[in-house]
Amino acid sequence: MKQLNQEEAKRICDRVLSFSKADECSVWIDSSHAGNVRFARNSISTAGLTDNMRLAVRVAYGKRAGTATINEFDDKSLEKVVRRAEELARLAPENPEFMPAVDKQTFRTTPTFVRATAAIDPEFRAQVAAYSIEAAKKANLVSAGFFNDSTRINVVANSKGVFGYQELTDLAYTCTVRTEDGRGSGWVTRSAVDANRFDAREAAGVAIEKALRSVEAKALEPGRYTVILEPAATSEVLGNMFSAFSARDADEGRSFLTKAGGKNRLGDKLFDEQINVWADPWNPDVPVAPWDEETMLARQRTDIIKNGRIASLDYSRYWAQKQGKAATAGHGNMIMAGGTKSLEELIASTRKGVVVTRTWYIRMVDPQSLLLTGLTRDGTFYVENGKIKYPIKNFRFNESPVTLLNNVEELGKPVVIGGDEVPYQMVLPPMKVRDFNFTSLSDAV
Repeated sequence: MKQLNQEEAKRICDRVLSFSKADECSVWIDSSHAGNVRFARNSISTAGLTDNMRLAVRVAYGKRAGTATINEFDDKSLEKVVRRAEELARLAPENPEFMPAVDKQTFRTTPTFVRATAAIDPEFRAQVAAYSIEAAKKANLVSAGFFNDSTRINVVANSKGVFGYQELTDLAYTCTVRTEDGRGSGWVTRSAVDANRFDAREAAGVAIEKALRSVEAKALEPGRYTVILEPAATSEVLGNMFSAFSARDADEGRSFLTKAGGKNRLGDKLFDEQINVWADPWNPDVPVAPWDEETMLARQRTDIIKNGRIASLDYSRYWAQKQGKAATAGHGNMIMAGGTKSLEELIASTRKGVVVTRTWYIRMVDPQSLLLTGLTRDGTFYVENGKIKYPIKNFRFNESPVTLLNNVEELGKPVVIGGDEVPYQMVLPPMKVRDFNFTSLSDAV
């Protein structure tokens, strides 16, 4: 399917807006060309290519709003979807927190499109799988994984003059490699906007090495340990925290950022001074669209945590108006500062500790302290005198990302972490953390 260019997208949006008889009208167009390949037990199992284009319309009469979607783009269909949205809006109850469409915004294009990624074809995908399968077979291991890529356009427009058009590309790869007897397991994930930055051989090699190293795991007594956490081990844990910066939740007493007396913890020091986190739609490693898709507000570079202090909170348009603050656009990415050391160098500087490749099955225990529980998997190792001594059985942990970022001893060189398991595209460093709380053993590999 041919993707819409900017002129074609603008013409469709203008046509939709012209059909509307409501007080206001907003339009979204999402179009994607996406491919994938899946392999398991050292064989390709499925491959696919999908093309999809969808238009959504939201209209409002006063505080009554209605939304409808369609995937046909002739004039008759466009008018039909507008009328359907208007019909739903008339039937809807008034929304006491309704906010009108935003005024015209200025969007500065972000570097989300790379031609090399858009050019990925079935042969490229098959080769990614082949590299993984052949390397696993050579090591007498069993591989399974998934590679997907997409080229997309996002378009936003409204009756107050907003219009934005953005092309985006991305790819993601995960691979699990196990020994034939199932006693050893390794895993790797990669994510990129630019296909030139993805090396399937290198990625598969990481999973293979971990699988070979993780055989004959020994039981280590649960307790508090110094841990070296790979970025994939912290991505979902920290993602839970990054998603909890709502000013409203804090002000209303439902958050770890709540302070006694109905106040929030903006400006308070909650973490080690090494911790700096920000959002930046123009970051070349994890660029995102220059607008928040839901609100159509223009995104800005925003400090989230500065030298361990809470630097900003997320204000919805409604809560910002109520509190007399500026509304914030959804960030889309999170970037955390780090150091220059590799994972291996962090291990080399550790007298005794545990290396964690990955965490999974993470669940919230207490929202107000952000206490989480989860399991390690796919390669957990004991370190002594700067060297990995032997693999160890996996643990269940109970830990809060707030505590985690207070106990940081050293940060390594940040890398890109993305995919379906995390709420943002992220850049995170490996980190050495003291007193990480392992509560029990797990027999899973």
